Amino acid sequence: MPLAIRLNGRVAAFVGLYLALWGASTAYLAARDADWTFPLISLGVFGVALSGLAFLLTWKARPEPVRVQRPAVELIAVLSFLAIYAVGFLGWGMGAAREVFPPGREEELFILALKLIVHVAIPALLLAMLGARLAPLFRNGVGKPGFWPPLIVLGAIILALLCVVSPSLKQISGLHATATTLAWAAPAAFIWYALEAGLCEEFLFRAVLQSRLAAVLKTEVGAVAIGALLFALAHAPGLFLRGTPETDGWSTDPVQVVAFTIATLSPIAVLFGVLWARTRSLLLVVLLHACVDVLPNLAEFVRTWA
Repeated sequence: MPLAIRLNGRVAAFVGLYLALWGASTAYLAARDADWTFPLISLGVFGVALSGLAFLLTWKARPEPVRVQRPAVELIAVLSFLAIYAVGFLGWGMGAAREVFPPGREEELFILALKLIVHVAIPALLLAMLGARLAPLFRNGVGKPGFWPPLIVLGAIILALLCVVSPSLKQISGLHATATTLAWAAPAAFIWYALEAGLCEEFLFRAVLQSRLAAVLKTEVGAVAIGALLFALAHAPGLFLRGTPETDGWSTDPVQVVAFTIATLSPIAVLFGVLWARTRSLLLVVLLHACVDVLPNLAEFVRTWA
């Protein structure tokens, strides 16, 4: 069988596996009378429309390869760390960390430092101990083709969508903050969430995990699909153990929680996975991740820091 046919078959298999698990998760939510419409929106907007646009906007990109010296060993080590991270940190550790300081600035600074240690410092140290090169994981790609078009276009689309579909603007308006306060708080919040959410999650799940998946699976499409599913599954313990009835997706049924994370979070991870595969720019995915988080969290940021 020609190599091209075998590769196309493997790509189709990974895409089919992802869609089957996403479809089964969405169907389970519908059967449990949970919200199944947002998963459709998430897949349509992030998994299809924006991912397709990301592919077009990075058409001229020539990503430098991330060479993985010991693919199987490094992937096993990363997956083992992720298992501990999902249960130990997201499931239990974050709750315990929130008890160290009362709500406020000290708590937020402590949580940021802890997240950077867990998501960036420890995985980097783990890979360094295995002999992996870390520099390729931190490339910014600013001067290369494929950086500015997706940042400007996708960033604007994401922010515009959040203005329409989320209560962010209403929450910000309810603060009655001055223009001067918003003038410094908005960029400060963007930088904050670029570090707390963007750098932490994109380094761990795209630069570290997806690069190892691609080396083992020998297909970027497979790495994006499997990486997106693992990204979603890693968030399930935290939602199940620390969520409340007011938290979107929380349930006493752990299967429903897993279904929710796969159905709603994995399409977003597909978008960032495509961008990482096409550009190998950590800065690009970090900044776009911040675009997703900044508006929904801006009101809380102002209440904490203004």
